[in-house]
Amino acid sequence: LLYMPTIALSNSVAFSQMTDPGKQFPWIRVFGTLGWIVAGVLIGQLGIEKTASTFHMAAAVSIGLGLLSFVLPNTPPNGADGSASKALGTEAFVLFKERPYLIFFIAAILVCIPLSFYYGFANPFLNELNFENAASKMTLGQVSEAVFILAIPFLFNRIGVKNMILLGMTAWILRYVFFAYGDTGNNTWMLYAGIVLHGICYDFFFVTGYMYTEKKAGAKIKNAAQGLFTFATYGVGMFIGTWFSGYIVDMYKTGETHNWLNIWFVPAYIAMGVLIYFILFFKEKKTA
Repeated sequence: LLYMPTIALSNSVAFSQMTDPGKQFPWIRVFGTLGWIVAGVLIGQLGIEKTASTFHMAAAVSIGLGLLSFVLPNTPPNGADGSASKALGTEAFVLFKERPYLIFFIAAILVCIPLSFYYGFANPFLNELNFENAASKMTLGQVSEAVFILAIPFLFNRIGVKNMILLGMTAWILRYVFFAYGDTGNNTWMLYAGIVLHGICYDFFFVTGYMYTEKKAGAKIKNAAQGLFTFATYGVGMFIGTWFSGYIVDMYKTGETHNWLNIWFVPAYIAMGVLIYFILFFKEKKTA
């Protein structure tokens, strides 16, 4: 309740300070990825991923983040409009008049359902398979994310938003197929492949989505638009996804083990459905 709104706020502050968001935002966003890597490696090396110490670490770092926020660049509100629509961010609803953005917005909510399976259960899955030092090895996903996020400025205007998002959703399908058939024997490479695909999965959909939202919104409503996109994905989408993924995992639980083959095919099929929906309905007019 307290932290999640700051995701949209930090994006808004960052975009407000940029002269060319398409090129500059990925270079700023990559430092968040580096933070994920440091956290994952520390937790894994200290062997505390199954203890409450992870929350103590997060609390300490959060205090540091709060203090650092006092020295962020001054970013005053644009204008003096104190209307209810501006305060609630509903002014960004004007974006829904554009069919391509509405189609993308719905896809963003839906793709958070398979995302929740990874966020919530990838680590327990790997530990159940006795995948050694799982937390540290999962940071390979963030290493991949850092690499691909730096490729976004090159790709954003060359292959287009639609193709980037299609690649991202295809990667989600492949990831869960790899997890479904992966093991710690001959198919260990599938576990690594599923982890490393995180760069394409996340960057090509969510980072691209933030940039696409910024491009569509323009200066007047960009802050409200970022808030709306974050609410839709990390709010509505993750709420549905967290509940649904938990339900599916419990359904395929037997004693202390799970039928991970059946579990991972559920998000794979959902991602496939979102991919087909996006291919059929997203039609963005090319601009010169």
